[in-house]
Amino acid sequence: MSNHARTGTELDYSPSGQVAYGITVFAGALLIMISIFQILEGIAAIADDTVFVRGFNYTFKFDVTTWGWIHLIVGLIALATGIGIVMGQAWGWIMGIFVAGLSTVANFAFLPYYPFWAMTIIAIDVLIIWALCRQVAAGRD
Repeated sequence: MSNHARTGTELDYSPSGQVAYGITVFAGALLIMISIFQILEGIAAIADDTVFVRGFNYTFKFDVTTWGWIHLIVGLIALATGIGIVMGQAWGWIMGIFVAGLSTVANFAFLPYYPFWAMTIIAIDVLIIWALCRQVAAGRD
Protein backbone atom coordinates (compact mmCIF):
# COMPACT_ATOMS: atom_id res chain seq x y z
CA MET A 1 0.00 0.00 0.00
CA SER A 2 1.20 3.44 -0.81
CA ASN A 3 0.48 6.65 1.03
CA HIS A 4 0.19 8.44 -2.27
CA ALA A 5 -3.28 9.93 -2.82
CA ARG A 6 -4.68 9.91 -6.35
CA THR A 7 -5.31 13.32 -7.81
CA GLY A 8 -7.53 12.04 -10.62
CA THR A 9 -5.09 13.10 -13.35
CA GLU A 10 -2.61 10.25 -13.25
CA LEU A 11 -3.06 7.22 -15.45
CA ASP A 12 -4.42 3.99 -14.04
CA TYR A 13 -2.81 1.07 -15.87
CA SER A 14 -5.31 -1.52 -14.64
CA PRO A 15 -7.64 -3.01 -17.28
CA SER A 16 -10.60 -0.94 -16.07
CA GLY A 17 -8.42 2.18 -15.98
CA GLN A 18 -7.30 1.60 -19.55
CA VAL A 19 -10.92 1.17 -20.68
CA ALA A 20 -11.91 4.37 -18.88
CA TYR A 21 -9.00 6.23 -20.51
CA GLY A 22 -9.95 4.89 -23.94
CA ILE A 23 -13.55 5.98 -23.42
CA THR A 24 -12.33 9.45 -22.44
CA VAL A 25 -10.17 9.85 -25.53
CA PHE A 26 -13.10 8.63 -27.62
CA ALA A 27 -15.39 11.21 -25.96
CA GLY A 28 -12.82 13.94 -26.59
CA ALA A 29 -12.53 12.97 -30.25
CA LEU A 30 -16.33 12.92 -30.57
CA LEU A 31 -16.55 16.34 -28.94
CA ILE A 32 -13.99 17.71 -31.41
CA MET A 33 -15.95 16.20 -34.31
CA ILE A 34 -19.26 17.60 -33.02
CA SER A 35 -17.67 21.01 -32.45
CA ILE A 36 -16.51 21.14 -36.07
CA PHE A 37 -20.05 20.29 -37.19
CA GLN A 38 -21.43 23.01 -34.88
CA ILE A 39 -18.95 25.56 -36.26
CA LEU A 40 -19.82 24.69 -39.86
CA GLU A 41 -23.54 24.78 -39.06
CA GLY A 42 -23.09 28.19 -37.44
CA ILE A 43 -21.13 29.57 -40.39
CA ALA A 44 -23.77 28.28 -42.83
CA ALA A 45 -26.57 29.93 -40.84
CA ILE A 46 -24.69 33.23 -40.52
CA ALA A 47 -23.64 33.36 -44.19
CA ASP A 48 -27.01 32.46 -45.71
CA ASP A 49 -30.02 32.23 -43.43
CA THR A 50 -32.12 30.65 -46.18
CA VAL A 51 -30.14 27.40 -45.87
CA PHE A 52 -32.45 26.20 -43.10
CA VAL A 53 -36.20 25.96 -43.61
CA ARG A 54 -38.46 26.48 -40.64
CA GLY A 55 -41.30 23.97 -40.78
CA PHE A 56 -43.63 25.15 -38.00
CA ASN A 57 -43.90 27.71 -35.22
CA TYR A 58 -41.85 26.83 -32.19
CA THR A 59 -41.49 28.21 -28.70
CA PHE A 60 -37.79 29.01 -29.15
CA LYS A 61 -38.26 31.30 -32.13
CA PHE A 62 -35.00 33.03 -33.10
CA ASP A 63 -33.72 34.34 -36.37
CA VAL A 64 -31.58 31.74 -38.17
CA THR A 65 -28.60 34.12 -38.03
CA THR A 66 -28.94 34.24 -34.24
CA TRP A 67 -28.92 30.44 -34.16
CA GLY A 68 -25.80 30.55 -36.34
CA TRP A 69 -23.98 32.67 -33.76
CA ILE A 70 -25.15 30.39 -30.94
CA HIS A 71 -23.86 27.29 -32.75
CA LEU A 72 -20.59 29.00 -33.67
CA ILE A 73 -19.87 30.03 -30.08
CA VAL A 74 -20.86 26.63 -28.63
CA GLY A 75 -18.73 24.94 -31.32
CA LEU A 76 -15.63 27.00 -30.53
CA ILE A 77 -15.95 26.32 -26.79
CA ALA A 78 -16.51 22.61 -27.49
CA LEU A 79 -13.44 22.49 -29.75
CA ALA A 80 -11.19 23.90 -27.02
CA THR A 81 -12.73 21.52 -24.46
CA GLY A 82 -12.35 18.49 -26.75
CA ILE A 83 -8.68 19.29 -27.30
CA GLY A 84 -8.25 19.55 -23.51
CA ILE A 85 -9.88 16.15 -23.03
CA VAL A 86 -7.70 14.46 -25.65
CA MET A 87 -4.62 16.04 -24.04
CA GLY A 88 -5.64 14.42 -20.74
CA GLN A 89 -6.59 17.55 -18.82
CA ALA A 90 -8.88 16.77 -15.88
CA TRP A 91 -10.69 20.12 -16.24
CA GLY A 92 -11.74 18.95 -19.70
CA TRP A 93 -13.82 16.09 -18.28
CA ILE A 94 -16.11 18.35 -16.27
CA MET A 95 -16.13 21.10 -18.88
CA GLY A 96 -16.88 18.48 -21.54
CA ILE A 97 -19.96 17.30 -19.65
CA PHE A 98 -21.13 20.91 -19.35
CA VAL A 99 -20.45 21.78 -23.01
CA ALA A 100 -22.10 18.59 -24.32
CA GLY A 101 -25.13 19.37 -22.14
CA LEU A 102 -25.22 22.93 -23.49
CA SER A 103 -24.97 21.58 -27.04
CA THR A 104 -27.85 19.20 -26.32
CA VAL A 105 -30.08 22.05 -25.15
CA ALA A 106 -29.10 24.28 -28.11
CA ASN A 107 -29.84 21.51 -30.60
CA PHE A 108 -33.15 20.71 -28.93
CA ALA A 109 -34.18 24.31 -29.43
CA PHE A 110 -32.90 24.13 -33.04
CA LEU A 111 -35.13 21.12 -33.90
CA PRO A 112 -37.62 22.97 -36.16
CA TYR A 113 -34.88 24.21 -38.46
CA TYR A 114 -33.04 20.94 -39.08
CA PRO A 115 -34.71 18.12 -37.10
CA PHE A 116 -32.79 15.04 -38.23
CA TRP A 117 -29.42 16.71 -37.81
CA ALA A 118 -30.34 18.16 -34.42
CA MET A 119 -31.48 14.74 -33.14
CA THR A 120 -28.24 13.16 -34.40
CA ILE A 121 -26.12 15.75 -32.58
CA ILE A 122 -28.22 15.29 -29.41
CA ALA A 123 -27.63 11.52 -29.51
CA ILE A 124 -23.86 11.97 -29.91
CA ASP A 125 -23.83 14.58 -27.11
CA VAL A 126 -25.56 12.09 -24.80
CA LEU A 127 -22.89 9.51 -25.67
CA ILE A 128 -20.17 12.08 -24.86
CA ILE A 129 -21.79 12.88 -21.51
CA TRP A 130 -22.00 9.18 -20.65
CA ALA A 131 -18.36 8.57 -21.58
CA LEU A 132 -17.07 11.54 -19.60
CA CYS A 133 -19.20 10.68 -16.57
CA ARG A 134 -17.75 7.15 -16.75
CA GLN A 135 -14.23 8.62 -16.67
CA VAL A 136 -15.01 10.98 -13.78
CA ALA A 137 -16.46 8.04 -11.81
CA ALA A 138 -13.42 5.86 -12.62
CA GLY A 139 -11.08 8.63 -11.50
CA ARG A 140 -12.73 8.71 -8.09
CA ASP A 141 -12.05 5.01 -7.41
